[in-house]
Parts: sequence; structure tokens; C-alpha cells
Amino acid sequence: MSKKPMKYQSELFLTGKNEKAVTVGEGITRQLLGHDDSILMARAIFEDGAVGYRHTHAHSQVTYVESGLFDFTIGSQTRRLGVGDGAYIPPGVEHGAVCLEAGVLLDVFSPIREDFLPENS
Repeated sequence: MSKKPMKYQSELFLTGKNEKAVTVGEGITRQLLGHDDSILMARAIFEDGAVGYRHTHAHSQVTYVESGLFDFTIGSQTRRLGVGDGAYIPPGVEHGAVCLEAGVLLDVFSPIREDFLPENS
């Protein structure tokens, strides 16, 4: 049984300090940390007061708060999340975050966010 070849696949090991971070909004940078056709993980680095504007996409998303403090809105609900907290964002649901204390979010998307890949941006 042969496996279907991947269209996208990152290196097997990625070192955060060596991966390029790109500016994606005022006070927000993003760093890709691994992906294939079905999943992608990215680090989003927020400065104090930065706003991840409300938006929707067709991907399932799970977010983990590595550091900082954020007000997350998913649909009509808003919660304050800090270190160690997480959120699940269903496909097609409007969401956003306001950074209250500089911090880092780890975002995992399924399927892959092709629009995040350097060759597609």
C-alpha cells in the first residue's frame, strides 16, 4: 500500500530561534513550527495592546497560551486567557484576541493554512 505524497511538508525538526518570523499585523509576528498537508503549528508573538482582529476561516483551530494575557472572543463569547489556557475555534466561527500583556500563542490548524506558507503569501 503506497502513501499519497504530501504537497506540503516542513522539515522534521525546526528550531524556534532559527525559524524566520514574519510580521502579520501591527505588533504581531508569526513563526511556522511544522506542517504537512493536514496540520500546521505556528507561534504568534504579540506585543502589549496588539489586536488579532476578528475573522473567520474554514480550518479547525486550537490555541494554547504560552505566555502573556489575552481577551479571546469566539462567536459571541469572550474569556480572559493566560499562561496554560487554551481555546478551540470551530471552522467558520468568527474569533479574535486582544493582547493585554505581551505574550505568545501556539496555534494549530487543520487542515493546513496554505495562506501562511511563504510560497503562498
